[in-house]
Amino acid sequence: MKRLAMAFSGPSNSGKTTLILKVGKKFIDDGFKVVIIKHDPGDKAKFDVDGKDSFKFSEIGADVVVASPTRTTYFSKAQKSLDDIVDMIGEFDILLVEGLKTLPLPRLSVFKDEINEDYLSFSNAIATYKPEYKIDKPNFNLDDINSICEWILQNAKAL
Repeated sequence: MKRLAMAFSGPSNSGKTTLILKVGKKFIDDGFKVVIIKHDPGDKAKFDVDGKDSFKFSEIGADVVVASPTRTTYFSKAQKSLDDIVDMIGEFDILLVEGLKTLPLPRLSVFKDEINEDYLSFSNAIATYKPEYKIDKPNFNLDDINSICEWILQNAKAL
């Protein structure tokens, strides 16, 4: 169990989710247990369906756990710290975090189109389709998943 963590940042529609899917799949194919945390700053994500029992339980303000033979889902009414989440997750090799730019994790910023320099001050590397962009940090091609995964293994934070 490696317990390594890496965060991804970038503007909306910059390709973060697509890159995390590719990186996560590569690590899983290589035999790693991968966990992904997705930040929802606008509190817009919907995880349950109106009318279902778990939705009703959650609507009254209860924390809810749905346990089935193939998964366990936890709905909490409180914000959790990274340490709290890691404790809940249990064993993993690689934790990929989308967003949460205030977390003290190494960070890869993603730019599919234009590079937003506001992200560079808290980025350890970038992934883009603009190899000509000069930066004093690694600049990976968004399609070079092998190099990105290798960099993650070398630079991720051990938890």
